[in-house]
Amino acid sequence: MLNYEVVEPRGEHRASVIWLHGLGADGHDFVPVIPLLGLSEHVRFILPHAPVQPVTINGGYLMPSWYDILETLPERKVDEQGLDAAAGWIGALIEAEHQGGIAYDRIALVGFSQGGAVAYHTGLGYAQALAGIVALSTYIASPGRLQLAQAALPRSLPVAIMHGEADDVVPFMLGQQALSTLQGWGLTPQWRAFRHMGHEVTVEEIQQIATFLREILI
Repeated sequence: MLNYEVVEPRGEHRASVIWLHGLGADGHDFVPVIPLLGLSEHVRFILPHAPVQPVTINGGYLMPSWYDILETLPERKVDEQGLDAAAGWIGALIEAEHQGGIAYDRIALVGFSQGGAVAYHTGLGYAQALAGIVALSTYIASPGRLQLAQAALPRSLPVAIMHGEADDVVPFMLGQQALSTLQGWGLTPQWRAFRHMGHEVTVEEIQQIATFLREILI
């Protein structure tokens, strides 16, 4: 089981959000965002820490990473074994919430950058339909490995994709590709592009995240 930060609800625990950070960060990264969402009354936020492991594109330097990044080309090779392992870790967190009394359709995944790729891989391939997925400045790392799983996905699975047009880390076109892939699978994701936003999370985007989470959890 991963180590993680938890922000407990002030009132009755009715829903859970598992929020995944990006490469080189940790679970503390988005803790300051939680109070800004206005969801603290009934939603538990779980913010796991990725394990420290070598990352190929950074010369094998050890850093928090959900899986190895082998290259940064648009048609990149993917560490599929590592991606599957990360999805398994997040799946364990989902199951822990479910065993604690939270229905699967009251559990949402949020992920930024590399964490967003894991959120996609976990949520789109999960055996149970979750409340939804919020994908921030990210991409679908291995659509081919999800093609069988997506056949069983409910077409009503809520997904929100948000990406900055000025992103110089995860190119904007990768967010657009994820949108097209999901639409090709019969899903109807919400799409929001931010014209001047780079590889970051802005106040305007936080407001959009809050709106989406309220729609699927409250």
